[in-house]
Amino acid sequence: MSEIAGQTGLRAGATAVVNESYSFACMRCGHGWEQSYEIEHHTDATGHEFVLYVADGKVVPSPLSKPACHNCDGHVVRIMRPGRVASARDAAHRSHHVPPPAGPVEAPTPVAEEHERHHWHLSDLLHPFQRKAS
Repeated sequence: MSEIAGQTGLRAGATAVVNESYSFACMRCGHGWEQSYEIEHHTDATGHEFVLYVADGKVVPSPLSKPACHNCDGHVVRIMRPGRVASARDAAHRSHHVPPPAGPVEAPTPVAEEHERHHWHLSDLLHPFQRKAS
């Protein structure tokens, strides 16, 4: 998820930049999207550290604080590791292989012994438990 970008391309005052990507899924409408962010680490004049999230060259609010769906503006959004939405889309668009229907199947012919099966009675089952007269 994270990648340190080093000191190149920093905005004024940034001490480091971390690249992070997330997948998002709206629990209201089902819309899914992915976004990459540059997280710039800064220190203010009083020495307090803060971060700026930059997406597509614009400073944006943290996606972890109050994400909103781009489709329905819903705020019940699941945040996942990167690639989850893309892999779900790939799976949905993959053609599902359907096996060809099976050919004619012959039913097995009954063996002669099967016609002469023993028909069980309750007395047959209880026979081992019966006492012999002495």
